[in-house]
Amino acid sequence: MSIIKQKPPFKKRWVVIIVLLLFINFYQFPYYFTKPGDAKILHTVIEVEGAFEDEGTFMLTTVRMGKANVITYVWAHMSDARELIHEEFIRRSGETDQEYHHRQLMMMNSSQDIATIVAYNKAGKEAYYKNHGVIVTGTIEEMPAFEQLQLGDLIVAVDGTTVKTVDDLLAQLAEKQKDDDVLLSVLRDDVQKDVELFVTSFPEEIDDTGERIGIGITSPVTKRELKVHPNVKIDTNKIGGPSAGLMFSLEIFNQLNEDDITKGFHIAGTGSINEDGEVGRIGGVKQKVIAAERAGAHFFLAPNEFDSETSNYVEAVETAKAINAKMEIVPVDTFGEALEFLENLDPK
Repeated sequence: MSIIKQKPPFKKRWVVIIVLLLFINFYQFPYYFTKPGDAKILHTVIEVEGAFEDEGTFMLTTVRMGKANVITYVWAHMSDARELIHEEFIRRSGETDQEYHHRQLMMMNSSQDIATIVAYNKAGKEAYYKNHGVIVTGTIEEMPAFEQLQLGDLIVAVDGTTVKTVDDLLAQLAEKQKDDDVLLSVLRDDVQKDVELFVTSFPEEIDDTGERIGIGITSPVTKRELKVHPNVKIDTNKIGGPSAGLMFSLEIFNQLNEDDITKGFHIAGTGSINEDGEVGRIGGVKQKVIAAERAGAHFFLAPNEFDSETSNYVEAVETAKAINAKMEIVPVDTFGEALEFLENLDPK
């Protein structure tokens, strides 16, 4: 009697399925997907010494973002709450993930400082900067800085001349010609060391004219120590970007101010802020409106961009209508306008 040995059933099919699942999970498109994040109550992350109590809340709205795989790419096309953004609009040319996240955290730190300055000045409290040098936040491949400098290095001198700000650094480098040597004094892990570089042309993909020269540092940031009285502590963990500036400034001002400007309401919003108190455009306003509505906000403050037809405010209003939001969308161009709106509210 002959015996026919059967092959394990579906073996090949399972191999195909496993390969397909791996592809779906790990293949990444050149896009990032965004979705609504949280509405974080700010008095839990901001603490001004001797702060006054409030009845309501100010909320920081966030967006969750990740690299799009097959599932998230398709889901983003099917969901009104998600969006796809090409990676070229997220990361700069040649920028690594590490450099991108470092840049976002630096922007958040800067946003916190500016918001503090605006709020303290408005409240008549002491606030000023002490500058310490220039932080390296990115470098360009094929240029001298890429091999010699590290993210987080603090440049404190150029050719022996002290550097306190980005303007100081740029002024020193502006005097250089192509092929000139440059001696940077940097602090790395609290140890000062000298780094020898030279000036050269930027890569062709960055400057096809061949006229621009430099050492290859991108987006340097002044390391500034904010001095305030009374003291303030801000803990936002790993939230990045500048878009919380307006809400930071309102929360800090409210803690400095005896009169509670929340009036018992839950107030969400978004928008960057500069030292003149002007509120700037941000990304992800659609997702932030959804996050605020889910959190039960009564008002959402949105950058009006001085009545631009494509402003964050216009997009926020459209989103609020689409989701039948109960909260009111409020246009703001400046910190002062936001304060005026809140001060004119009747208590809840």
